[in-house]
Amino acid sequence: MLEKFMICRGLLAAAMMVAAVPMLATPARAQQVVVIVNGEPITALDIEQRSKLTQLSSHKAPPRQEVIDELITEKLKVREGRKFGLELPSSEIESAYASMASRMHMTPDQLTATLAKSGLTPTTLKDRIRADMVWPQIVRGRFQQALQIGEKDILTAMESKPDESVGYDYTLRPILSLVPAGSPRELFDGRKREAEALRGRFQGCEEGIAFARALKDVTVRDQIVRSSANMPEELRKVLDAVEVGKLTAPEVTKVGVEMFAMCAKKESAADNTPGTRKVKETIQQRRYEERSKLYLQEIRRGAMIEYK
Repeated sequence: MLEKFMICRGLLAAAMMVAAVPMLATPARAQQVVVIVNGEPITALDIEQRSKLTQLSSHKAPPRQEVIDELITEKLKVREGRKFGLELPSSEIESAYASMASRMHMTPDQLTATLAKSGLTPTTLKDRIRADMVWPQIVRGRFQQALQIGEKDILTAMESKPDESVGYDYTLRPILSLVPAGSPRELFDGRKREAEALRGRFQGCEEGIAFARALKDVTVRDQIVRSSANMPEELRKVLDAVEVGKLTAPEVTKVGVEMFAMCAKKESAADNTPGTRKVKETIQQRRYEERSKLYLQEIRRGAMIEYK
């Protein structure tokens, strides 16, 4: 899920910088309840720790009320999830926490230790993760119909993007010139020259692939089909410039030198082009944000929020 991949980008940057932040809360202050949300407390320590993370990720101190509002919102999101029977198991939260640590080239224990050195607990991150994982599922589940996008919506938006209204499906055959691990750079350079020579002789997939298979230390992998709708723009430009029956330029990889034979290129269905994919994602995101905002306003009006 995209949300899973995106939830903690700001927190990730914050966690990598926390080692320089000293612990400021005293035991008495840590127990001070500032707000009660539907019977659940938000303490001074909760506010202080979230403020640290926000400041580290944004490089500016957030207003205290802004931090309190953020914590209130998270309480409401998680409670709404419970209301509809959506309560994520701890294992999912731990998995997301571990993924965050992995992207920082750390183990979960190492991340926890790094936070602890600065008086920050992993709960601060995990509470945020839980709310950010639960909420999109609730919104998309409850308002599935309202978030649907019609063909008319896409066509209207596409009128201003004629260059992206056509996409292609590419049928490719990867061709790899193998180089043993640990080989000197000179060997890679030599294999690249051989690949360039093959590229010059390659005149079509049927005969060219048979010829490539007969070469020493060359392997031809299974056919793959890729849609331009799922590719970065730069890669689309590269493939669009390759004629059918020709090879892409050789690229050095960890295991050798790789090229792709362009065996077929056909126009994609109208609903599977780079432009339509981008338009759909933009419209979906805008509708999700609008519905999410209204939904939060609704549940906040009905919440019991008591400042102490």
